[in-house]
This record gives sequence, structure tokens and C-alpha cells, in this order.
Amino acid sequence: MNNKCLDCIALTIAIIGAVNWGLIGFFSFDLVAFIFGNMSWISRIIYAVVGISGLYLITFYMYAGGIDRARD
Repeated sequence: MNNKCLDCIALTIAIIGAVNWGLIGFFSFDLVAFIFGNMSWISRIIYAVVGISGLYLITFYMYAGGIDRARD
């Protein structure tokens, strides 16, 4: 089964989360909290989706180094 679309979505969400963490680390500015409020229900959902995307992207390590998906 081809999960290329899901892979791209998860990677995009993880990159957005990484940019937010970079803003927090360098400038003490939380973009999600700024836009949606500090720990509001929507910001908590966004943080959860970023976390789930990160966990999903752990599966990329199985494919690192040229391991073929068809051999699973």
C-alpha cells in the first residue's frame, strides 16, 4: 500500500512543529499559543497532531539506507 500522501502530510506537520520549537528555543515565542491561545483546546489538538506525526515518522528509520518497502 502506498502511503506517500500520508508520509508527506506527516512530514509537513512535523516540520511546522519543528519550526515552532525553533521559535521557542531561539526567541521564547510560541507561535501556536500566540495564534490559538495558551493551552486552549485547539492548541492542545495541534500539539497532539504534531506528536502523532513525529511518532509516525519514526517508521522512516526502517526505510533509511535503501531498505525496500516491498520486502516487509
